[in-house]
Amino acid sequence: MSQRRVLLPRHVKSNWRALCAAALSLLALPAGAQHPALAAAIEARLGMASTGKELVIRGEGLAASRVIADFYTRRGFSPAWTRTRDVDDLLRAILESADEGLDPSDYHLAALLRLRGVVSQAHAADVDHADFELLLTDAIVRLGYHFWFGKVDPQALDPGWNMNRMLPGLDPAEEIAAALATGDLYGAIERARPTHPLYVELKRALAHYRRVALAGGWPELPPGPTLEPAAVDDRVPVLRAVLAATGDLAEATSADPRVYDAPLESAVRGFQQRMGLGVDGRVGAATQAELRVPVEDRIRQLRVNLDRGRVLLFQLPQDFVVVNIAGFEAYYVRGTDIVWRGRAQVGKPYRATPQYRSGITYLVFNPTWTVPPTIIRNDILPQAKRDPASVTRRDLKVIDRDGNIIDPASVNWAQFSSGHIPYTLRQDPGPRNTLGRVKFMFPNPYDVYLHDTPSRALFEIDTRSTSSGCVRLERPLELARLLLNDPGRWSDAAIAATVARGELRNVTLPRPVPIMLAYWTAWVDSQGRVNFRRDIYGLDAAWARALDARFTFRRAPVG
Repeated sequence: MSQRRVLLPRHVKSNWRALCAAALSLLALPAGAQHPALAAAIEARLGMASTGKELVIRGEGLAASRVIADFYTRRGFSPAWTRTRDVDDLLRAILESADEGLDPSDYHLAALLRLRGVVSQAHAADVDHADFELLLTDAIVRLGYHFWFGKVDPQALDPGWNMNRMLPGLDPAEEIAAALATGDLYGAIERARPTHPLYVELKRALAHYRRVALAGGWPELPPGPTLEPAAVDDRVPVLRAVLAATGDLAEATSADPRVYDAPLESAVRGFQQRMGLGVDGRVGAATQAELRVPVEDRIRQLRVNLDRGRVLLFQLPQDFVVVNIAGFEAYYVRGTDIVWRGRAQVGKPYRATPQYRSGITYLVFNPTWTVPPTIIRNDILPQAKRDPASVTRRDLKVIDRDGNIIDPASVNWAQFSSGHIPYTLRQDPGPRNTLGRVKFMFPNPYDVYLHDTPSRALFEIDTRSTSSGCVRLERPLELARLLLNDPGRWSDAAIAATVARGELRNVTLPRPVPIMLAYWTAWVDSQGRVNFRRDIYGLDAAWARALDARFTFRRAPVG
């Protein structure tokens, strides 16, 4: 079995919980520390931050120096962490942050444990107590911020991001004081953790995969040709070991471990389904590639998606459409039920579907398609230069600036070297229209929308990043009926009749339906199975780097 470095928080060792539990037995701030000299020491430390330089305590930078200064100024610089239980509760929450996919070292854990030993001594200096105070307060601000908003700033990775949490009127200093005043700080922190089922299940998955990692992970499947059911091959025992470690194979079943038997085929099929691959029981190149992904990479995926959950799984409406870009699926959610789901085609990596939150306002039956300039420049024009008849074969009308329809054969396409043409290209409604029979419109700056497509065969492939940025839907007319939510006027039969007439028709929804275009590469399905998908746009990699980097508060206010 191959040995790989386990991706756990940097400070975590096999006995980390035991060591930290012993540290928690130390005393909190003694009552005698609550005197004017301590307040003066706190004030002096905070005065260092007024110079504009980062305030560093015992080698630890304070990310929340402004909040901390405000908090202590309001209380006359008197210490806040005077109860043993409050300190215990915070350290416990810091330790458990690893279960959330976070790194306890982000919350000054090592420094806090060292200082706790120092301040427990009778001869501890006021500056030691002051430093302990300030690090504790910075830790709770960081922890609360990460639970409420995620550690990573998505806008730093994507300037168009618009899914920030809205918390108007939030006063961090008041929140700290209120949490400490409860007498149950751990409970207050616990209530800040996300509770959405997707998040909770991802936490369980992370715990499981970390146990797998501590047990040594799984071996690497040697490369080779496709493994077919009933085959006898020296790689089959390794395949068994991998699937046993991933939980897809319950137990060994064959007298000869080299035989690819029926239970192993069933396990392969289950694995393929979890990975979004074609489910055929054959261990070909794509399946082998997923089997070779090490457990450390799966842990990283889960940590990234947990942080996405902290960013996204809040203030969700009762009724909304969500597109999982990386999962190539779309859903319509009402309350706790998924009332519609379908496969989706999303943008190619170089024309990525954006992550965005908006509201579907109207539908267009039998839409026309006005070709966007980017597609003209990158697709239509290069092909027209090579083959002028391609414009006609695409059923595109060429319209000049006066609204006149021009014969495509009369246009010298080769003369447009810049990629800009003095024409509008439009496709009328019809069975070959790129947008199909219906499109779903929502305000956004990217000129993307959901729509039907005549390219139905592409729904059968595993990696459906095939569009120019819009989202193509399987069974879109079903979704249209549900969104219109008017069985009297918009039954299946009425929608079919509208489509059959072939006339363009805009239909405004009774109310806008929220839509979220999101990017999930890991989740747990309704059967409790952990699903993983490839990072088609490289977004996980960027998020993971930010998740493991030094934390700073977002430049722009949240909300």
